[in-house]
Amino acid sequence: MIFLATSNTHKVEEITRLLPGLELVARPSWLPEVVEDGGSFEENSIKKARAIALATGSPAISDDSGLVVDALDGAPGVHSARYAGENATDEENLWKLLSELVGVSDRSARFVCVATYFMPNEGFVTFKGEVEGRLLDHVAGHGGFGYDPIFVPDEGDGRSFAEMSMDEKARYSHRSRAFMDLRNYLDSLHQA
Repeated sequence: MIFLATSNTHKVEEITRLLPGLELVARPSWLPEVVEDGGSFEENSIKKARAIALATGSPAISDDSGLVVDALDGAPGVHSARYAGENATDEENLWKLLSELVGVSDRSARFVCVATYFMPNEGFVTFKGEVEGRLLDHVAGHGGFGYDPIFVPDEGDGRSFAEMSMDEKARYSHRSRAFMDLRNYLDSLHQA
């Protein structure tokens, strides 16, 4: 059994799809949320996985991810989930970002994800995935979550992540890239 350092239903669903065949358990409700106060995606991902692994005595997987916008000097970055405030909704974060980009011609951005596998008494490994793209000036699509409705990956067919099925999004997404590397690592452990 491997604990996921999240109780976010969207993330649990996506990670479970990316790591089929593993017995994954969402963060137990009796564990407090880990404060994401690191200065990088990697720091936050390691901190969350470490906290869950040490509290449960079992391996843990976490990720920290966000949107990095070039015209905003990397914002929202590690603050993506709380860009419009500590308890902001996905919609509030998205609309704050869109309002800051009014009249801005450089719409280049990237999604970044750092996945961590933490084993109590053994240490951890991290895997980073990125996808380059551009931001729309309007919402497109009803799927996904977070900033998906305004992010169009460069490698795609011009649709936003929110206009893609989960399987289509997985071909390009930052999270799928990081978790594919994590999956390969876990598979190599079982072959050794």
